[in-house]
Amino acid sequence: MIARSSLLLGLTILLGACAGNPPAPKEARSAADPWEPLNRPIHSFNSAYDAVLLKPIAKGYEFVVPSFMRQGVTNFSRNLREPLHAINNLLQGKGGAAMNDVGRFMLNSTFGVLGIFDWATGAGIERSEEDFGQTLAVWGVPAGPYIVVPFLGPNTLRDALMIPLNLLADPLLHYDNSSVRDKLYVLRLVDVRQRLFVADDLLKDSKDRYITIRESFLQRRTYQIYDGNPPVNDEFYDDFLEEDEIR
Repeated sequence: MIARSSLLLGLTILLGACAGNPPAPKEARSAADPWEPLNRPIHSFNSAYDAVLLKPIAKGYEFVVPSFMRQGVTNFSRNLREPLHAINNLLQGKGGAAMNDVGRFMLNSTFGVLGIFDWATGAGIERSEEDFGQTLAVWGVPAGPYIVVPFLGPNTLRDALMIPLNLLADPLLHYDNSSVRDKLYVLRLVDVRQRLFVADDLLKDSKDRYITIRESFLQRRTYQIYDGNPPVNDEFYDDFLEEDEIR
């Protein structure tokens, strides 16, 4: 029975991976996405995996777990990323922001009961989000092609290569009790997916979810790299409008 269910799940995912819009012709392809013919099938696979498994679990989580408890899970997960933010702020020469990250981590990990309660924000200590991909961007390393990573979703090549370092900076990875650690990883994943339900509503009327997700990701990534003040890029808007006309 279990084998049959697994087979049906696999077939559903594979069938889902075959769906979706075809890649743009080479001459109409975005300069940021030369690997679109490879990315689209991975995107479809990820979407099918999400629809069949991850999204239903996240909906159950939202239905069963009260909002204040879900907020505690979110706070706990965010607190574990503070060391990553501190390291990268320091590498980018932003010492003040790095000290803020350290202060947040210490305050929330103690008085906030391992980060379940976000005392730091209430105390006026601002939160920043920095990772190794952003640090490479500040150092002048180009983004490279847009790439969709299986199970992990949209990235640039620069960001994808930094995924192992981002994981190594997570304190949870170094927790010895693998049983507890794995359960916390699953809980974190489900919590993140539940918080993305808002994005689902924005994608509902999209004619091409792949393009919408790609452009949203690239815009957000630029916004993060420039700390909320990205330069105006007329070429980006020209490309976006041309792609919209083609499709």
